[in-house]
Amino acid sequence: KSPSKKKISDGEVRRSISIRLIRHGESQNNQVYRDARKIFRGGTLDFDQEGWLKYVDDRRSADPGLSDIGKIQAKKLAEYLEPHLTNQASRPVRFVVSPMRRTIETILPTLEALNQSNSDGTKEPDACNVMINGFYFESEGCHTREKVEPGMNAIEINSSLLNPSGVKNASFVGFPKGEENGWYANGTGAETRAESEERAAKFYVWMMEYLDQQLSEVEEHDIFDAGVTLPGEEHEQSHDRLGPRSRRRRTAIFVGHGDFMSLVLKRIMAGFGHAVEKESVPHRAAFVHFNTGITELEYFGDGRFLIMSQNHLPHLSDPEGSCCITGGSMKDGWSYLMPFDGCLDSEVSVAFSDEVQPHVQEQTEALRSLYLTKKESTSASRNKEKKRSKDSTGTELTIVVKRGLQVVGCASLNEKTGCLSDVVVRPSARRSQVGQSLIEAVKNHARESNIDTIVTQPNTVDGKEFFQKMGFAPVDDGVKSEGQYSSEIVRMECKL
Repeated sequence: KSPSKKKISDGEVRRSISIRLIRHGESQNNQVYRDARKIFRGGTLDFDQEGWLKYVDDRRSADPGLSDIGKIQAKKLAEYLEPHLTNQASRPVRFVVSPMRRTIETILPTLEALNQSNSDGTKEPDACNVMINGFYFESEGCHTREKVEPGMNAIEINSSLLNPSGVKNASFVGFPKGEENGWYANGTGAETRAESEERAAKFYVWMMEYLDQQLSEVEEHDIFDAGVTLPGEEHEQSHDRLGPRSRRRRTAIFVGHGDFMSLVLKRIMAGFGHAVEKESVPHRAAFVHFNTGITELEYFGDGRFLIMSQNHLPHLSDPEGSCCITGGSMKDGWSYLMPFDGCLDSEVSVAFSDEVQPHVQEQTEALRSLYLTKKESTSASRNKEKKRSKDSTGTELTIVVKRGLQVVGCASLNEKTGCLSDVVVRPSARRSQVGQSLIEAVKNHARESNIDTIVTQPNTVDGKEFFQKMGFAPVDDGVKSEGQYSSEIVRMECKL
């Protein structure tokens, strides 16, 4: 058996890198928004929008530092990460940090703790490898009252933040006009949603390359299969994040922002299948993080991720810390990430059944399984016929109605026979003309394909009434049985 064909049971090695995504602590802007919500009764019928806007506009900063609560969160984060990384992460620990002030201030106490002297008075060499990534900033960029701010450059970040904390050899990538210019020097205004999505895709690809290069170092002792227990490691508990490990692992910490981390995580979850449904409209799913919330992942190379936990706050679990949990509730405004009702328009598409995109095929099969009776669904018999006869290949069409990437209705049409089958619409969409859109699309394609007559066999009274409204006429009256019609007898036609 060749090595490439090995199964896990044969001893296949699955090397991985341990990853942490961490959101920054509460910023001064977060505090401004939180205070404004209380003062101007945000979310109530008495909401004073004019007062809220003026209050925020007068106090918001383009690149704020941490609030008082944010500084406590950063301190407690360091108290957790220092023993965790000292005992379980190899040296150096890799840190990729947003260029914004609040993210750097969040991780500084951790960097200081890791760079402190050992008990014998010596410093641990190369405890941290810090990289400031110039395109890992928060959505919308850096601006004040729509006026672009360039953001800090490498010299300013080093002199005012990193060097005083003992970080001397940080690297800088992604600064558009060089390290001597600010990270948002190319900005033309507040970043649009489409631009944020595009940048998230860019960072996702960069992140994989950054990690893949490390995994290619096959001789590195700190990149190994963490699922294997070696002799002497039997006492180690996987859930213990603070206890010492016999083998310390390659670890990468990404310190970023709530919204932009969500955009990156969606791509991690969907791999290369992620797509924006409609320009300027946020995606239908998002990840939320509290301030200093931690998401743990494992990276196996080539875009393969395991999400081990999401938005955990082990450092704020004690009574004192729980008073400092902020930024991750519905009252913090996260619902703005959801598309408004009705903003995703319906779209009809027609494709040969063997050319339907996988995510569409998956949804159509689920709809048929959920909402068609066994007699109505002809999928199984149709698949058997395809296996028996090559002549039918390419003649079966799938028609779907989508809202964004969500399928809300589907049908099948055989171009050779004109037979329409497996017509199904989600119950919640049956009053929004999805069924009518489906049938109109079928008729239009039939006319283009010179099909004179479309035939179908509804199995229920409701089905027969629907097709009558769509211009189909019964060939026979069928046989009623407990309110249903037998699919073997009822036949309806629509002549074009």
